[in-house]
Amino acid sequence: QVQLVESGGGLVQPGGSLRLSCAASGSIFSIGTMGWFRQAPGKGRNLVASINSGSTTNYADSVKGRFTISRDNAKNTVYLQMNSLKPEDTAVYYCIAQRSGSTYWGQGTQVTVSS
Repeated sequence: QVQLVESGGGLVQPGGSLRLSCAASGSIFSIGTMGWFRQAPGKGRNLVASINSGSTTNYADSVKGRFTISRDNAKNTVYLQMNSLKPEDTAVYYCIAQRSGSTYWGQGTQVTVSS
């Protein structure tokens, strides 16, 4: 089992920045891809960004150029730096980690972009 704990969400004005963190614990050996999904009210859960064990990244078109995903393997932590935030980025953000064919989810952190 892998446990994931997210932090860093909150309320920010349009154009502002936030940095999300997700720390993994438990059976962390051989964790592969880590990433972030988000779910806006009344909508489905969609991939925002992912990063594999070789640090290859993938982004949703809607966040390219604004968001940056990174990972610190020594700390078993993945980050999402979010810049130039828009109201449409408002959602619950979920961290994921993949290991041995299973996908583990964090509990989610709320990001609200509003003036």
